[in-house]
Amino acid sequence: MMFSKMTSNIKVSVVPEYDSKNSYPSENRHVFKYHITIENDGSFPIKIIKRKWLIFDVGFGYTEITGDGVIGLTPEIATGENFTYFSNVMLRSGVGNMSGKYLVRNMETQENFEIDIPKFNLLSEVLSN
Repeated sequence: MMFSKMTSNIKVSVVPEYDSKNSYPSENRHVFKYHITIENDGSFPIKIIKRKWLIFDVGFGYTEITGDGVIGLTPEIATGENFTYFSNVMLRSGVGNMSGKYLVRNMETQENFEIDIPKFNLLSEVLSN
C-alpha cells in the first residue's frame, strides 16, 4: 500500500513493508522497510536539509527522531525530478505508524520550508495473519 502527501508542489510517497527476514517477534523485534519517493513538481530546485520522524509503537508510545538529510545525504532535486531511497525502523510491538517532516531549501531563494511525510501504518505479518 502506498501513502502519499503533497505539500508546496512536492509529493512524498511511502511504501512500507514488513521485513520478516530481520524480524524476531519472540524477541519483540519487528523490522519494517519503507521506500520513499520525493517528487519535485514545483518551479524551483530543492535540497533536503533535515528530517523529523514521529514513530508510534503501540504499547510503547512515541519516539521522535531528527537528523540531517536522508540516509546520510542532502539530495538536491531539480524541477520535475524525484529522489528515491529506503530505510527501516524497528518496533517492539509489531504495530504502529510513522509520520514526519522534511526541512527543504529552495535552491533559488535559499529559503527553508517544511514538507509533510504522510502518516503510514506499520503492521507485522505475524499479527495480520
